[in-house]
Amino acid sequence: MKKLIQRLHRERTLSPDEFRILIDECNDDGLQLINNIAKDEAQKHFGNNVLIRGLIEIGNCCSNDCYYCGIRRSNRNIERYRLDRDTIMECCKEGYKLGFRTIVMQGGEDKYMNDERIVDIVSSIRSTYKDVAITLSLGEKSAESYKKFYDAGANRYLLRHETYNKKHYSKLHPESMSLDNRIQCLYNLKEIGYQTGTGIMVGSPGQTTDNIVEDILFIEKFKPQMIGIGPFIPHSDTPFAEYSMGSLNTTLLLLSIFRIMHPHALIPSTTALASIAPDGRERGILAGANVVMPNLSPYNQRKKYSLYNNKASMGAEAAEGLALLEQKLNSIGYNIDYSRGDFHEVRL
Repeated sequence: MKKLIQRLHRERTLSPDEFRILIDECNDDGLQLINNIAKDEAQKHFGNNVLIRGLIEIGNCCSNDCYYCGIRRSNRNIERYRLDRDTIMECCKEGYKLGFRTIVMQGGEDKYMNDERIVDIVSSIRSTYKDVAITLSLGEKSAESYKKFYDAGANRYLLRHETYNKKHYSKLHPESMSLDNRIQCLYNLKEIGYQTGTGIMVGSPGQTTDNIVEDILFIEKFKPQMIGIGPFIPHSDTPFAEYSMGSLNTTLLLLSIFRIMHPHALIPSTTALASIAPDGRERGILAGANVVMPNLSPYNQRKKYSLYNNKASMGAEAAEGLALLEQKLNSIGYNIDYSRGDFHEVRL
């Protein structure tokens, strides 16, 4: 196992069979070794700094019916909301005052939030805060729509592919959705010029080691600027309510694998990690992550953006908890980096 991890570090990749061995047979000692190597790799490129992004959850209305998601269309036990432009601008104002220089707007695939409304919001943020990076995470759109948002001032787009295996994808999504379209969206985003992020859920229902290896190889080929991974956490109002959550250790292992393979990528220690373990966010940083995304959403709406049960959204996960976040990061030897933290491709 040690030789396998060292070769991954040296060559930045492994064969599919070797990835399977690493995922299935990595013990505690192996996990500690790969986490340390990934942490050193992140520090070599980013120092002891963790980039922060201000997350605004702009609405929990969604036309999709993904089987794992708490804001899925069929969930009747959720209070729906949408933030209007003025509220979003207030969130940006508060975030800018706190020092955030990246704004992330995330929401369900809501037909009400059409191109015109999104362009209006993006252009308002861009004209008011010229030095911020604007990241969108609003799901699958046409290439024409993505281009409109980009021209209005958006810089980055997050769209997890969730799984690169079509059979597994169909287990997680209704027939109206297709993996082919999801992947095409990612290539469209890159072609337009976005810094593009993708990623997976770890331990999602039906996921096999072979599926994870397919994801690793797709991400290796696609070379995203951002990689988001987090453990699957069930929501009580979905068809997967009784499934077990994803493994913390497997998530940390994959986080380190991606850091070693993509040393310059922007990789968050996700809210899902912080939701399944009290020190999950810190362990993610120590496994190679270099981004956290505190919540800038209005306080009274945060609980409604319930993608999964017991989602962390207060304390150090909240923008107003920056002092607590800094304290927790300082305790493991890290500092908050308030810069935009753009991805800069480095050719080795």
